Amino acid sequence: MNMAVSPVSDKADQGEFLRDVIAGLRQPQKTLPCKYLYDEAGSRIFEKICELEDYYLTRTEAQIFSDNLEEIAASIGPGAVVIEPGAGNCEKVEPLLEALERPQAYIPIDISPEILLAARGRIQARLPQLEVEAHVADFSQPGAWRGAGCKYTGRRVIFFPGSTIGNFDPGQAQQLLEDFASQLGQGDGLLIGTDLVKDAVVLERAYNDSEHITAEFNKNLLVRINNELEGNFDPQMFAHRAFYHPLRQRVEMHLVSLKAQRVRISGEEFGFSEGETIHTENSHKYSLQGFASMLDSAGFKSRCNWVDGKELYALHYAEIPR
Repeated sequence: MNMAVSPVSDKADQGEFLRDVIAGLRQPQKTLPCKYLYDEAGSRIFEKICELEDYYLTRTEAQIFSDNLEEIAASIGPGAVVIEPGAGNCEKVEPLLEALERPQAYIPIDISPEILLAARGRIQARLPQLEVEAHVADFSQPGAWRGAGCKYTGRRVIFFPGSTIGNFDPGQAQQLLEDFASQLGQGDGLLIGTDLVKDAVVLERAYNDSEHITAEFNKNLLVRINNELEGNFDPQMFAHRAFYHPLRQRVEMHLVSLKAQRVRISGEEFGFSEGETIHTENSHKYSLQGFASMLDSAGFKSRCNWVDGKELYALHYAEIPR
């Protein structure tokens, strides 16, 4: 197995981080891109969130995979090349790779080289014959990973679990699906997870845990800004808030300023009034029919989906029509 990780420039990444933070905090509704929540510390905290009883998403998706793995693998077929944008620690894909018939290659894509490298030994131990070609890249940037997997002859299948598509606004999500489709050929596929529309109480409980781990996850973004961008946020002066917006069918996550205060970041100053928020993340929810329509509009043909018994979550498989 070969796992070549493409190097990236820390300076370039930090420059982009700074530009995005400054631009977001200059907006009337202050905002920060949710991708920056997932640094090494943030990813560790998120793993704790996934173990919480109220955070059903990860557990339910895993159960859907467990209950339907043979059928999912059969839908993909033999000799597949699995491409995973935003792969993280690569753990979710492992049961699928094991269930597939003679997979040719696995291509994880993530912004964190540390996380990709940490996955090497685990994947190699479980699947020593599998070719693994990792790419350090921001999958949301058009062209950042174009051509991934093209050197292989098997059917390419993009694996996009974890309801990550929900972090994008509807227009951005549609564009992302179109970008996925543009990088695939006839007969290639997409296996993707979505959280389903449901009762607001269930949704808000999932994002406001009693142990305050989600609050720690949200506030870690301020700690990261302090550490990497010479910021002077006091995280204790911000509160975590998450709520379901029924018209927009999304959970919104915010950081709320607990007092009037001023914060400096790399020499630039930003004022906060008491109660003012920084919008840090959205998590959009979909109906089965609505998401199937999005897939069709993006150039895919929806083939099948798998849903848990409580209809909390869904996995969808779609292909580029021949």
